[in-house]
Amino acid sequence: MQKVASLPLPSADALGASQALSTVIGDAIAAAGGWIGFERYMSLALYAPRLGYYSGGAAKFGRGADDGSDFITAPELTPFFARTLARQFAPLIGQALPHVMEFGAGTGRLAADLLLALEAEGALPDTYRIVELSGELRARQQDTLARRAPHLAARVQWLDALPDAFEGVIVGNEVLDAMPVRLFARIGGRWHERGVVRQGDTFAFQDRLLADAAIPARLAAIEGDHDVVTETHDEAEGFARAVGALLTRGAAFFIDYGFPASEYYHPQRVGGTLMCHYRHHAHPDPFLYPGLQDITAHVNFTGIAEAASDAGLTVAGFASQARFLMNAGITDLMMSLDPSDAASFLPQANAVQKLLSEAEMGELFKVIALTRGIDDALPLAGFSRGDRSYAL
Repeated sequence: MQKVASLPLPSADALGASQALSTVIGDAIAAAGGWIGFERYMSLALYAPRLGYYSGGAAKFGRGADDGSDFITAPELTPFFARTLARQFAPLIGQALPHVMEFGAGTGRLAADLLLALEAEGALPDTYRIVELSGELRARQQDTLARRAPHLAARVQWLDALPDAFEGVIVGNEVLDAMPVRLFARIGGRWHERGVVRQGDTFAFQDRLLADAAIPARLAAIEGDHDVVTETHDEAEGFARAVGALLTRGAAFFIDYGFPASEYYHPQRVGGTLMCHYRHHAHPDPFLYPGLQDITAHVNFTGIAEAASDAGLTVAGFASQARFLMNAGITDLMMSLDPSDAASFLPQANAVQKLLSEAEMGELFKVIALTRGIDDALPLAGFSRGDRSYAL
């Protein structure tokens, strides 16, 4: 198993779980004839039952390596993220859409804070459904809700599969980036699919030449013949189509880091976007400690928009996270804090600055809204200025 000297070492128990997952992945490679596409590797590394990163017991979400976590998300930074979303969601809930469903609920912090904020807005949903496959994460979510919003916890329902139909508001924060991607490499002007083989006690990339008819259209359109490594998002786009199939009326908001296709597949982006996160360190090696680190790729929002449109949804807005949050009133909400109370004000101000700053999350993260059957007379405030739907 590969090691990186600058990264913290896992515990013996964690290493044992990683080695068990490596055996599962190795068996899958052997059963497939010695090679699997990277999408299959990433799926097993993240979601193999009881051993994958998201299906196992790793801490994942937190503020630093000392708490055993690997990264922090916007809801963990500050409750003002959820409070601002509540300002956008409240008019929709008031438009006879009294149900909310969340994908990728993590620790449950967004669910708890969003319910509290919607209660304060006078727009408390009848139900708040969380789609969650991980038993460990479901338990954390239940604990978070019991601590932060005990009087609202009974409104929360957990689902282990997509419902056949849903009417209401859907939210997913950093869920699309965690869906497995296919890897491709253009080498010497020829496109290959980049897959995974067993190499001793770890894994390695191995490329397979693609026939011209098998080259995805987006890749074939990348100008030039220079070497390129990039991804396609078949699973995330399939998920967008599934959301389109189940959303009978309402709005779905997805917040994640990524680009429209013109930027994602720009000829100068030659190295792709695949990245791993382990103990708050970002690095490029997806074969390090399988099951103990996050593996992620930026989102191609054009692909998401096209897949959703194919399923009958309307792209109602696309904006940077900073523009969306400011439009929805995050700065107004900050006025509730007393600047003279430095102990309370400064941590929240710093957290909100991280959400809005172009050098932090403000520009890299985007918000896309997908709707069906929403009254056009009720515009989505988060996209009132700076809507970039034209770029999709």
